[in-house]
Amino acid sequence: MGKIFFYEERNFQGRCYECSSECSDLSSYFNRCNSIRVESGNWILYEQPSYRGHQYYLWKGEYPDFQRWMGFNDYIKSCRFIPQNHSQYKMRIYERGDFQGQMMEFFDDCPNTYDRFRFRDIHSCNVSDGHWMFYEEPNYKGRQYYLRPGEYRRFSDWGASSARIGSFRRVHHMV
Repeated sequence: MGKIFFYEERNFQGRCYECSSECSDLSSYFNRCNSIRVESGNWILYEQPSYRGHQYYLWKGEYPDFQRWMGFNDYIKSCRFIPQNHSQYKMRIYERGDFQGQMMEFFDDCPNTYDRFRFRDIHSCNVSDGHWMFYEEPNYKGRQYYLRPGEYRRFSDWGASSARIGSFRRVHHMV
């Protein structure tokens, strides 16, 4: 398992909460989160309880303020540890919902979806192997969406409010 520390104030000050497993509601441990130290593992953080809202992908390192993890504010209300992947990576994406329309299969990262296959919208996908991150903008920028193995019939299944995906990549365990 991994280990992550949440701090209420910037630069690792104020009340601190240590976490070593996923937690669907962090509200009782701290009111706001302005800095984070990831001691080990990869983590997905969510702005709202029950793994909802904006998502942020963090790995081992120090994040002295919420802008360092591309946060929009100081709300972190749930977190999920990403298990290490020992298999291959495989994902099928579709241009329409319910696995309809043009399908493409991927085994590696894609820094720009439009350059790669001339459309920006991914309406559904099937993750067979590995863990992946979708990004709203090219070059791994903008809102982030975590996908673990499973079927995603519509973009709302991975927490997005639109089908726009500018890039995606495999989740590797960063050291």
